[in-house]
Amino acid sequence: MAQSIIHTGKVLRQIIIGQLQQVPETQMDIQPKGFNNTIRWNVGHLVYWMDKYTRLNFGSPIEISVHYEELFNSGTRPSDWTITPPSKEELIAQLSAQLARFSELSPEMLDKSLQSPFEMGPFKFHTSGELFNFALMHEAIHLGVITSQLKLV
Repeated sequence: MAQSIIHTGKVLRQIIIGQLQQVPETQMDIQPKGFNNTIRWNVGHLVYWMDKYTRLNFGSPIEISVHYEELFNSGTRPSDWTITPPSKEELIAQLSAQLARFSELSPEMLDKSLQSPFEMGPFKFHTSGELFNFALMHEAIHLGVITSQLKLV
């Protein structure tokens, strides 16, 4: 089962990268009516949280700029940005680098217990696999948001 989760993560990330490659840079920062954020924010949010999840899960080093937290953490929004966000190309490079690191995962790594359970609202995750699987669900949700935004921009 853990190998299936890793495979799903790779496929999902490839879909996200493929979709993003089709988005013109000029559409990355349009905020459609009814949305709190932009395509750039959603993609940066995915990069930020996957980096955070892999640090929590596997003790991986920080692989992104320290500015990603202030730009893309939950609760942030482009209208509040005071620094220049990463370009589409930089975001694609980060997504691709994370995808490459998915190949380093093994089923045994996903079966390990976290040092302490990770709590997010009412949810509690005890193993690396549980948290990685949640990260993939999170990515799929944001892929849906990006797809919806593309229809409106």
